[in-house]
Amino acid sequence: MRILITGICGFVGSTIARTFVEGGYAGKLYGLDNFIRPGSETNRVPLNKLGISVYHADIRAASDFETLPDVDWIIDAAANPSVLAGVDGRTSARQLVEHNLLGTINMLEYCRVRKAGFILLSTSRVYSIKDLCSLPVEVSNGAYRPAINNPAQGVSDYGVSEAFSTSAPVSLYGATKIASEQLALEYGETFGFPVWINRCGVMAGAGQFGRPDQGIYAYWIHSWARRQPLKYIGFDGQGHQVRDCLHPRDLVPLLRKQMLADGCAGHRIAHVSGGARSACSLKQCSDWCAERFGAHAVASEPMNRQYDIPWLILDSRRAEKQWGWEPQTRREDVFEEIARHAEREPDWLERSRIF
Repeated sequence: MRILITGICGFVGSTIARTFVEGGYAGKLYGLDNFIRPGSETNRVPLNKLGISVYHADIRAASDFETLPDVDWIIDAAANPSVLAGVDGRTSARQLVEHNLLGTINMLEYCRVRKAGFILLSTSRVYSIKDLCSLPVEVSNGAYRPAINNPAQGVSDYGVSEAFSTSAPVSLYGATKIASEQLALEYGETFGFPVWINRCGVMAGAGQFGRPDQGIYAYWIHSWARRQPLKYIGFDGQGHQVRDCLHPRDLVPLLRKQMLADGCAGHRIAHVSGGARSACSLKQCSDWCAERFGAHAVASEPMNRQYDIPWLILDSRRAEKQWGWEPQTRREDVFEEIARHAEREPDWLERSRIF
């Protein structure tokens, strides 16, 4: 089997590629990347040494796909992954749409012509910000949790299910991912190729290019280790916001099963996350950092940023039931991996920072 991984030199794409190779994958792996993300170039040579053919190409350019080899599957790990993209001054709204939607169209056209299957790594941020912010929450053990007897549809002790509202606003980023999901499903149905969509929780692990608006756990741990300024932003200004945590290598067993599945039987959209067991607030992450590295002061800014949410954990029971999948890497092990990387690479944030 031949696989093309887009965004292969990013954190998620490179981790997936290495995990395939380390697991003894016997097929051929290809990848493409446009290398606009600082730090991504560092992954190119190591991937080449593993026997992976890495192409310098941009998913926004349809012509860049014309000379790519035929493959059986595309795993789409290429995106501008920031919920603030298009409004933060780093990326324009048009650039965001070109990356996350036009790029999807070009990949789907490739799949149509080459008869390849398509797996989209989507996001937890497709859900309604208004509805998430309207959930009544309470503080427990330094973290928000939904109030007892919460009646909201699609919310349980396991987290938010795929039935939760995706009504606007979801951010420009979230809107491009929802549109990409819908287009992928329609292309697959119309032109007869398999499509799977995995809505992923917060990715984290060593080598992630951490920033406050993405890769938050890597950013927080690296910054703490370096004693760089940190700030709790939004809501009560105490870091009680909660997200789940997933190491991208845990995706690979699921991807293998999806590529070997017969057609598209069953649900085609599923959550893939660390779930409630991996959930962590910034305050709890700070407590872990203080024990690991020693005390460090964190400033407070209660004013919310655009698109901030207090709590979001993905319920991945559908993936568990349909695919027999569950995450293997504990949150504590993810954090320790990042901490050791921070000790080995003390200038990592500077090397992977845009400006």
